[in-house]
Order: sequence, then structure tokens, then C-alpha cells
Amino acid sequence: MSDLADTRSGAPVFRLPRLISADGLLTLYTWAFLAFMFLPLLLMVLSSFNDVSPPSVTDWRGITGKWYAFFWMPEEALRADPVLRALDRDRFVGCFGNSVLVAALVVPLSLMLGLAGAVLLTRWRSRANGVLWWVLLSPMLAPGIVLGLSALVFWGRLGVDAGLFTIVMAQTTFIAGYPMLILMARLQRQPVELEEAALDLGATPFRVFRRLTLPYLAPALASAAVIAFMASMENYNTTMFAKGGACTFATEIGAMARNPNGHPPVINAVGTVIILLTVAAAGLHTVLTRREAR
Repeated sequence: MSDLADTRSGAPVFRLPRLISADGLLTLYTWAFLAFMFLPLLLMVLSSFNDVSPPSVTDWRGITGKWYAFFWMPEEALRADPVLRALDRDRFVGCFGNSVLVAALVVPLSLMLGLAGAVLLTRWRSRANGVLWWVLLSPMLAPGIVLGLSALVFWGRLGVDAGLFTIVMAQTTFIAGYPMLILMARLQRQPVELEEAALDLGATPFRVFRRLTLPYLAPALASAAVIAFMASMENYNTTMFAKGGACTFATEIGAMARNPNGHPPVINAVGTVIILLTVAAAGLHTVLTRREAR
């Protein structure tokens, strides 16, 4: 119901209710956005405890933890379950191991390439900087399908079969852009006068980089490593076209999700564990940050 108020001239005007005011619309949009983002995650977590397959929150058949126990339950119990016995546990664990191996190679490669690009763009003053900026960032803007197929064709022409190596190469081409942007932002805040003073006092460029620049970049390198690791673990599009006969954690989950009878609730359990680890890591970081600030 609109509020009635008087203006200075005495003419009555109607004020809009708070719900449809600017602040009210912004609040409504914020809550709708949060619901859109987090409600599916909540439903996924709830269905991971439901004893039914495919996962459901409407057809509740009791609480169970067998979808989580899939990875360590005895072989006899695994074969006795009509849903779990259709899943290849050894392959799933092996694909997860492949993802960890790929990420362990992609992260250092991406950090080195990103660091080189960041130093080049921030310390080398040239008219070509604008062109180099777009050249180095172009893999991030290219579709993952294009990167995966390009890596597959390029290395295939060189006689290299598609597999974990091509996955590493394809992922590194675009993941290196994330560390580069993070390190560039950090380098742009570093006073260049410190490096120039060290050089004037006789320090070699390598010593300046090792004693001044690298310690200053340590927090950014840690953040970039975490982002590169997560980007590698969850990557699907590029990996799907570059993997050949190999598999990763993301591609195996994608294959399980394409089951015509519905994906198994094990995927929901895995997603719940990932959410818990993410929240725990964020909470630990917050606690440590507050402790250091005291």
C-alpha cells in the first residue's frame, strides 16, 4: 500500500513502497542471485544422503552414507549394491590420480610462463607492449574446444599421441594467463626505485630478482598456484579434446553424468566433499589472516 505524503506546495503525492524502491529492488535481486547460486548446491548436498538413484530430494528413501563409502567399502559390499557395482572404482580413482599429476605439472609451468609474461609487460617499456598483452592473453579468450583440438592436431603432427602430455600442454596454454594477471597486479605496486637502487649499488639483475622481486611476489605466487591448480582440476572442455584415450577427474565425472538412466549419487557425494574442503580452506585462511593481523 503506497504512502501518502504532502509536498511543500501542499499537493498530495504517492511514495512507492520500500519493496519496489531502488534499495528494495537491489536487496530482492541480491537474495534472488544468492538463491540461484546456492540453492542447487544445497539440493546436491541433500540428495547425496538420499538412498535413491538417480539423486532426488523429492523421492526420499532414507538417509545413507554409502555414496561416500564407495571409495573405501569392501569389494563384497560394492558388488552387492545394484547401483555401485555398475561403477568402476579403480578407474575413477585412477582418473583422479591423473588429474593430480596433470595439475602438478601444469601449475609450475603456468607459474613460470606467467611470471615471465608479467615481468616482460611491466618492466619492458616498448610500443609492442599492447600487442604482446593481447598475444599473451589470447589463449584465455579462445574457446576451450579450440585449444584442445589445436593441441591435439599440433602434437599429432609431431608424432606425439594424445594423452596426459597433450592435456598438460593444452591446459598450460590458457592457465598461464591467470598467474600472469595476478603477478602483473602485484608487480605494478612494487616501487621500481628499489630495483634501480640495487642495480646502481652493483647487484646483478639475477640477484635483484632473487632478493627483491621474488620475495615481494611470494604471496601472489601462492595465490596464483592455488588458482592454477583449481583451474587444472576442473577443466573439462580443453581436456576432453586433448586427452585421447586418457581420462581425468573432470572427464570421468562428465562421462558418468551422461548416463541415460541418470548420473549416480556418487557424483553428488564428490561435489559435497569438494564444497566442504573449499569452505574449510576459506575458513582456515580467514582465521590465519585475523591471527596475523593482531
